Amino acid sequence: MTTAIQPHQEFENSLLRRIAHSDRYKMHQEAFRIATGLPLRLVSADPDGWSLCDQNINRSPFCESLNLIESTCDACVETNRRLMNEAEVNGATTCHCFAGLCATAVPIRMGATVIGYLKTGQVFSKTPTEEQFKQLLGAIGRKSLNKTTREQLKKAYLQTRFVKPLRYQSMVTLLQSFAEQLSEQAESLAIIEEGREPSAITKARKYIHANLEQPLPLGLVASQAGLSESHFCRLFKDSVGLTLTDYVNRCRIEWAKRELLKHEARISEIAFMIGYQSLSQFNRSFARIVGLSPTLYRRERLARAAS
Repeated sequence: MTTAIQPHQEFENSLLRRIAHSDRYKMHQEAFRIATGLPLRLVSADPDGWSLCDQNINRSPFCESLNLIESTCDACVETNRRLMNEAEVNGATTCHCFAGLCATAVPIRMGATVIGYLKTGQVFSKTPTEEQFKQLLGAIGRKSLNKTTREQLKKAYLQTRFVKPLRYQSMVTLLQSFAEQLSEQAESLAIIEEGREPSAITKARKYIHANLEQPLPLGLVASQAGLSESHFCRLFKDSVGLTLTDYVNRCRIEWAKRELLKHEARISEIAFMIGYQSLSQFNRSFARIVGLSPTLYRRERLARAAS
C-alpha cells in the first residue's frame, strides 16, 4: 500500500528539486565526477524514491548489469535502503553490497531534517579477481544466467575500478563538505515553487525546521511570518493542510524516528531533545502519527536492520 506524502515531505522534496537544478549543485557534481572518476547522484530521503539526477556518468557497467538481473535487484534495493537508514542516523556512511562494491551516502539536512542524500561509490576497495567473480556467480545462481550474460557480467566485473580505502575516504570527506554547503543552500532556498504558497508561510516553515527543538508557540511563529495570529492560522491551514500544532508534531516525529535508531539514546531523552515538554506528550503524539509506540517502533526497526 502506498503511503500518502505528508505536506512537510512535499516541502522538503520541493527544496531538493530546486537544489538539483541549481548552478551550485551542477558545478560541484561535475567537478567531483571529473576529479574522482566516481558517479555522484542526488536522491530524495525516501528510500523508495528515484534519483533526482539519474545520468549514468561514471556509473559502473557492472552495477547497471546487476540491476537487470531479477535475482539481484532486491538485494541492491535492500542495500541502498540500509545505507540511507544508517546515514540518516550516523551521518556519512559507507557500506559494501553483496557483490563487494563500496557505496556511500551523505545526508543533506535542513535544520534537524534530512531532505536528501549525496550518493557515490560503485567501486571495489581492491582489485577484483576471477575467483571472486566465480564466488559471486554462485551466490547469484550460475544456472539462472545464460552464457552470454555471464561473459558480459564477468567482463564488466573485472573492469570495475578499485580505489584504495584511504583515497576513497578522502573523496567521502569532499562529499561531506559539499553536503554541508547544500544544507546551507537548503536553508536559504526554503522557498517552494513560485505561486505554490505565500512567502509568509515559506518563512514560517523555514523557521520551524530550524528550531524544532525549541518551543514554537503560535505567536512566535506568526511573528516570524509577519502576520497576526488569526491571519496566520487561516493562511497556514489553507496552504499546508494542517494546523501549526499538527505540522510541528509531524516534523518532530520524523526527527524522533531517526533518533530511535540509536541504541544508546533513551526515549525520554529523545522526547525532550526534539522539543516535547513531557514524555507522555511525546508518546501520545508518536502513537497517533506512526501507529506504534516509540518502544515498539524502535524494536521493529532495529530487528529489521539486523535481519
